Amino acid sequence: MLGSGKSQSSTSPREEKRKGAEKTSDPLRKLGLLDNEDVRVMMQGSSMVKVRSQRWQKSRNLRLLEDGLTVWCESTKSSRKAKAQQTFAVTEVECVREGCKSEALRPLSGSVPENRCFTVVFRGARKSLDLLCPCEDEAKRWVRGLRTLKECVANMSQKEKLDHWIRSYLRRADQNQDGKMSYDEVKRLLQMINIDLSEQYARCLFKRCDRSGDGRLDHIEIEEFCRELLRRPELDAVFRHYSSNGCVLSTAELRDFLGDQGEDASLLHAQSLILTYELNDWAQKNQFMTQNGFTMYMLSLENDVFNPDHARVHQDMTRPLAHYFISSSHNTYLTKDQVTSASSTEPYIRALNQGCRCVELDCWDGDKGEPVIYHGHTLTSKVPFKEVIETIAQYAFKASPYPLILSLENHCSVEQQAVMAKHLRTILGSKLLTKPLSDQLLKDLPSPEELKCRILVKGKKHIPHLGQLGKTGSSASFSSSSDDELASSNKNTPKRDPAKVSSKLSPELSELVVYCRSVPFQGFENMSEKPPNEMSSFSESDALRLIKDSGKLFARHNSKQLSRIYPSGQRLQSSNYDPQEMWNGGCQMVALNFQTPGEQMDLNQGRFLPNGRCGYVLKPSFLCSSTTNFNPENTGGGPGHVPTQLTIRIISAQQLPKINTEKASSIVDPQVWVEIHGVAIDNARDKTHRIDNNGFNPRWDCTLSFQLQVPELALVRFVVEDHDHTAKNDFVGQFTLPFTSLRTGYRHVHLLKADGSSLSPATLFIHVKVARKGVPIKTVSERMAIAKGKA
Repeated sequence: MLGSGKSQSSTSPREEKRKGAEKTSDPLRKLGLLDNEDVRVMMQGSSMVKVRSQRWQKSRNLRLLEDGLTVWCESTKSSRKAKAQQTFAVTEVECVREGCKSEALRPLSGSVPENRCFTVVFRGARKSLDLLCPCEDEAKRWVRGLRTLKECVANMSQKEKLDHWIRSYLRRADQNQDGKMSYDEVKRLLQMINIDLSEQYARCLFKRCDRSGDGRLDHIEIEEFCRELLRRPELDAVFRHYSSNGCVLSTAELRDFLGDQGEDASLLHAQSLILTYELNDWAQKNQFMTQNGFTMYMLSLENDVFNPDHARVHQDMTRPLAHYFISSSHNTYLTKDQVTSASSTEPYIRALNQGCRCVELDCWDGDKGEPVIYHGHTLTSKVPFKEVIETIAQYAFKASPYPLILSLENHCSVEQQAVMAKHLRTILGSKLLTKPLSDQLLKDLPSPEELKCRILVKGKKHIPHLGQLGKTGSSASFSSSSDDELASSNKNTPKRDPAKVSSKLSPELSELVVYCRSVPFQGFENMSEKPPNEMSSFSESDALRLIKDSGKLFARHNSKQLSRIYPSGQRLQSSNYDPQEMWNGGCQMVALNFQTPGEQMDLNQGRFLPNGRCGYVLKPSFLCSSTTNFNPENTGGGPGHVPTQLTIRIISAQQLPKINTEKASSIVDPQVWVEIHGVAIDNARDKTHRIDNNGFNPRWDCTLSFQLQVPELALVRFVVEDHDHTAKNDFVGQFTLPFTSLRTGYRHVHLLKADGSSLSPATLFIHVKVARKGVPIKTVSERMAIAKGKA
């Protein structure tokens, strides 16, 4: 017995270690990280402390799983019925911050070494993970390791993502972890990856791949089985259409394909694609593209539906600020609703990292003479004004170099306003704009280029020649957005008695307002005489009324003056209005609750997707002229009217995720909606039929057509839903982009989750055709020229 026990103990760990090494080496090799010491430490696991506050600190074991891209976070308490365990994917990580840089860790600064702390920040609404390591070296290895893995993911091709995705499911389906798959395990895999194959086809495919005939698929047979599942017959059909022999594409044939795609159809470009995507040495040497190379190219970002030229700043940034749509946030400090949720610096970081260029600060008197930010007269928590400004100083220009506007809604006493001004000056330093760029008389607002890396304050400003207000000798009053709403909602509203104004404007804060002076809207009279640095805030209802009643005049007003639109105060759950209607009227700062995902934020993300996501998008030329006749409510025959037909064939989808993850047998029944968001006459939506029980590779081949009248303002939104007979369809994924950034030809649409983060590797495969008066328009430059009336 002793000999038997000794033999087991001496060989079993070694055998386990060898098997473990085999299991882990493959994904690490694929990621190119087989010898990375930081990643190896992560895979061995570390004991850390998860921190939520000074009082809430719990031990956690963190370990990188065998797939190389998933981290397991396990509670050390085993007394519970089920151990609390949680995983997160590296693909979900927005960034990793070293030190005590979060609200949870900041109070620990001084009591624990900062070099032992780090924060994992996630995309979307998921809460950050604040961690305290036992030593500095371990913290550094995890920070470096997560950043390395994140960089690997960013550089993965779509094919590599697919391969990694299928391998991760294979490991989960292989229940006894022996590296082989029985038929029952294969059936489990099919359910996991969201495909319901018929019993007959599944068994036939299994037998075809089981070359050894032992009823189990080994490593090579599993690879063949997966290749068969991942086969793309619709891509193969496109390849055969252009290939004269059905085996390879010559350079000339690839050039013909590129021409039909509306791309650079030169032999040089075709040759460069072969060098980049063709994996077969013989084919590459002889300047051919095989079916595998063609698939690699078609799955690459270079073939994305979104024009890659628009992924960088490509627009003229030297025009006046009023000529741009400006990505703007409302109640930026809130994490959820505007009644009971927490106020925090984190939403500012998230908004700024998304390219937001106008954030809101609701300022109130706080304890010990320090102003705070929160939603007044509600149960929302408070965050110090100083901490918010420190956060803004750190993150203002990480995602975009163009000017950031601080929209102050000020309810503070004169004394605490002075404290606000002091913090703005000392913390923001040279970034803060405190005086005009020129002494010349201001005819137009400066451009984003001129204001690069500068922070502007939007608020009330004292104008000395207007005289004193009231007996107190105080300067002009400061008011909130709601005061502007009252003033702008009705031209006949009586002026407020200055003596009844609860707070006065401090001269220190007034001095910081340069180009964004808040004034109540007084109508469209004498528009040419209004100083360009005067701007008004409008509630959504007021803005809609002006667009519908005086659309042409409002568009002219917005060609020179900045307008900020904010949600109704009745939106207690921080829901959003439709921003497209405001953009149609030329409104620049269409402020949304960034913390609330949904269709409205999808549109906002799509609107600011081009121009390098810098938060500034040049308005169409017909919205920039002070004499424009554009009326968003009546666009027929006027400026911007370019009748255009958009035809989209929804061909197929790939790797759509499960919606009901609790039920193993649940498979999605996907259908696709295509929506047009633009001027009222262009708004439309149409859908495909549904495909039953297939989220893996559903095929529709369904053509949808749309007539656009003002294409330069239109957004195109693709939405995938899981059809439900008895309830509302479940959201699966979406992608939104401007019509002017949409590429023609065969394209892949990389879908996003509800929170705007990637749903990789889920895609749609589509074909896009654009025509004007029956003439195909193949290139983006042609479409842009036509939309601007140049062709």
